[in-house]
Amino acid sequence: MRIVVTNCNTTQEMTAEIVRGARSAAGQGTTVTGLTPAWGPESAEGWLDSYLSAAAVLDTLRTHDGPPYDAVVMAGFGEHGREGVRELVDVPVVDITEAAAHLACLLGRRYGVVTTLERSRGQIEDSLELAGVGRNCAAVVGTGLGVLDLGDTGRTQAAFLAAAERARDAGAEVLVLGCAGMTGLQRAVGEKLGLPVVDGVAAAVKLAEALVTMGLRTSRAGSLAKPVPKRRTWGAGRD
Repeated sequence: MRIVVTNCNTTQEMTAEIVRGARSAAGQGTTVTGLTPAWGPESAEGWLDSYLSAAAVLDTLRTHDGPPYDAVVMAGFGEHGREGVRELVDVPVVDITEAAAHLACLLGRRYGVVTTLERSRGQIEDSLELAGVGRNCAAVVGTGLGVLDLGDTGRTQAAFLAAAERARDAGAEVLVLGCAGMTGLQRAVGEKLGLPVVDGVAAAVKLAEALVTMGLRTSRAGSLAKPVPKRRTWGAGRD
């Protein structure tokens, strides 16, 4: 089985870190390949970045000429483009945002998301609502760290623990890592928190494997039906 993991930004180092986490979660016989957009934001941190990232990821998959793959994992927490990718490709597409939330709902009644900057809360909340798991979210809490600040392990762990306590006080019984760059952090902080911590990258990989093994694909009925190819008419008559 071959899984493609798409980074939502152009930072190659983050793609490599995400792929390491994905491979550690993958089962025997699963190959994980990372894709980094050639253009777009260096780090996706806000509405504008998110929309640009969605277009870049879609373009990357649309023009991909590598080996065929069996599933796509979208490694951008709360980022846009999920439904567009499902319409574009003919294999299962699993977004780390909804994958983590769905697994968290199996472990407790309410979960909390610990993410990077507070300004990311709105789009994460919208993404969870669209995925149908927003009502179980007790809180989305920012650490105050930017995506590219997550390489400082000691600082990241301290900020995560402080934010996680706020989420727990808000009623969270399970915690979700709210950024693909936090992959691996669950092992370091899970015991200190006394709560289950779900990593979206690992969750998405395991769900993607399950969908492929079960022979399930995205429905083509209704909203995700393949669009009818359009003949380009804009600019007609111009030299």
